[in-house]
Amino acid sequence: MKLREKISLEEVCGQTFKIRVVEASEYGKAAFTHYLHNNQNDAAQFYRKEAIQHVKRALEYKYPNDDISSIEAEEALHYMLFDFKKDVPFPEPAKPKFEFIDLFAGIGGFRIAMQSLGGKCVFTSEWDEQAKKTYEANFGEVPFGDITKEETKKFIPDGFDVLCAGFPCQAFSIAGKRGGFEDTRGTLFFDVADIIKRKQPKAIFLENVKGLRNHDRGKTLETILNVLRNDLGYFVPEPQIINAKDFGVPQNRERIFIVGFHEGTNVSEFEYPKPLDKKVKFEDIKEKKVPPTKFFLSTQYLQTLHNHKARHESKGNGFGFEIIPDTGIANAVVCGGMGRERNLVIDKRIKDFTPTTHIKGEVNREGIRKMTPREWARLQGFPDSFLIPVADASAYKQFGNSVAVPAIQATAAKILETIL
Repeated sequence: MKLREKISLEEVCGQTFKIRVVEASEYGKAAFTHYLHNNQNDAAQFYRKEAIQHVKRALEYKYPNDDISSIEAEEALHYMLFDFKKDVPFPEPAKPKFEFIDLFAGIGGFRIAMQSLGGKCVFTSEWDEQAKKTYEANFGEVPFGDITKEETKKFIPDGFDVLCAGFPCQAFSIAGKRGGFEDTRGTLFFDVADIIKRKQPKAIFLENVKGLRNHDRGKTLETILNVLRNDLGYFVPEPQIINAKDFGVPQNRERIFIVGFHEGTNVSEFEYPKPLDKKVKFEDIKEKKVPPTKFFLSTQYLQTLHNHKARHESKGNGFGFEIIPDTGIANAVVCGGMGRERNLVIDKRIKDFTPTTHIKGEVNREGIRKMTPREWARLQGFPDSFLIPVADASAYKQFGNSVAVPAIQATAAKILETIL
């Protein structure tokens, strides 16, 4: 029997094989899907060996009595390339203009923006398993995991143009030191800087919370800029606070953007995008149909929120919830704990609903409800074609942690004007 008849692309890509067997290597499925997406460019060589091993493990699992060689596994992999179709919501451009990598990728906000501008993603990493599910559903690739591991970094290909990273911010131990490359060891920024040092991309695009500017009394940002400018030799203009509301979404979300250019590009000036003259309000992204018992709050729970807010206010704390009017915009969507109840809306359509019983009591007749996951997606600028394959709790967390796509895309367009 020919190997082509023995195993299918769907079997190797899907859930047919037990994780404990197929994922003997944590890199198996990531390398396999990256190989399929990069088989026609130079990046494929970085994934080929592990992709073959992944197919070999799958064949051994399905046919435990057969002696499967690496040559047979490679043959099966080659057959799969004929069957492989990039039938996903967000396929890569047919004729890419540039290549980029997507670090700390989350659910792919950077990737949507970069692909929209003609980019081809040749490597992605993300450690959160639920976020990986969403990423795979939309792009057909499984992100690699922990980017701090040397084994993970070995999969990053050479020759890409732009490094994208929405990295977490951490303080550095720089007391009495110059705050250079070596002083960032033990932080996630060190791993970003290490990759930049090894791969020398033409441009870098980093995103972080607004608070990075004052983090550790400004020492964190100072060290980051010192590493990028002095240790790595990149031209890095003054970082800028960019607000998502200035780029067509009804959300007041400020983030710091840091861009840089390799000395070989001869770039010596850069201008961040100007705000768009486009005002968007919440009613522009409101879902047309919202199940009353799923998103509208019960009278009892609404009272719990009021009590919780009052307790915090009496202690001088800032916890509260925000009720967003149809004509207004949301403050930055948040997640975690009671986070998804901090951004509430009033939906007057409640009057059209027959009084009903909520699972936690009667639905409040004021029409106060949580935003839906799709509304959160729209607040971040994700198109409606973006799939949400996870439970609501995970979806809220993922969109709350994501980048605002339109702001990323506007800045990326300026970067590409400079280097292409």
